[in-house]
Amino acid sequence: MGLIASLPEIDKKKESVFVMHEKSEKLIPLHSHTKGQLSYVEGGIAYITIDFKTYVVPARHYFWIPRGMEHILRIGYSATVLRSLYFYAHDDHAHPFYNRLGIYPASELLIQMINFSERWDGRHVTPKDDNFEFLVALKNILPQLNNKALPIILPTTDNEQMQKIIRYLEKNLAEPLTAKQICGQFNMSERSMSRLFQATLHMSFLQFLKTVRMVKAIELILKTQQPIGDIAYAVGYNTISSFSDAFQDFTLSRPTDFRKN
Repeated sequence: MGLIASLPEIDKKKESVFVMHEKSEKLIPLHSHTKGQLSYVEGGIAYITIDFKTYVVPARHYFWIPRGMEHILRIGYSATVLRSLYFYAHDDHAHPFYNRLGIYPASELLIQMINFSERWDGRHVTPKDDNFEFLVALKNILPQLNNKALPIILPTTDNEQMQKIIRYLEKNLAEPLTAKQICGQFNMSERSMSRLFQATLHMSFLQFLKTVRMVKAIELILKTQQPIGDIAYAVGYNTISSFSDAFQDFTLSRPTDFRKN
């Protein structure tokens, strides 16, 4: 049973933990749960869209989505395994962690605990089951992991003019793109373009361009075996060192370490 087919099942037992490990569908449309969702991305990359913001979740990272938060989930690589646990929510008031969206690098301890839960795949684990206390411990440990959230956010918009600019940028990332060039391409003044970016994406042209470049770099690192130097040039950087510095600022990891992990 795929995730889309399982959506009604997840919320059937209020006090349970529902476990699902699978190579997920490419796109799970807008939905929400009455439970908190913990998902670990094993290989590849996932994208969560909430209120015109797309959050990028690379491999070996996990995310927590609070109960009731509507979201779209997209898997960007066919080999991605999504290991998910949907937790009872009666004690979510115990810590602020459970009431906010978060994306975090996964520790070896958490990965092993999540992998162990695969033996209950496709099942509700309830307080009557012997295994329940293990899953309670897993949920309780999340706020104690002291992980820094990784907020890789790619804003989206339904503004048609902005969508055309975004498509152009994504198609020409290897080029030395500048605000002046884009203004000429779309017959706009720099002031008008600056206002358009702030009004629709809530960030500057340069911030958005860097974000698009970094997201594309993450995808290439995870999905291909291209050398890091080739990836740097493919996303518009002239030197490996400048790309590596920008990548570390963005992901808290060097590109080579990111691929190795």
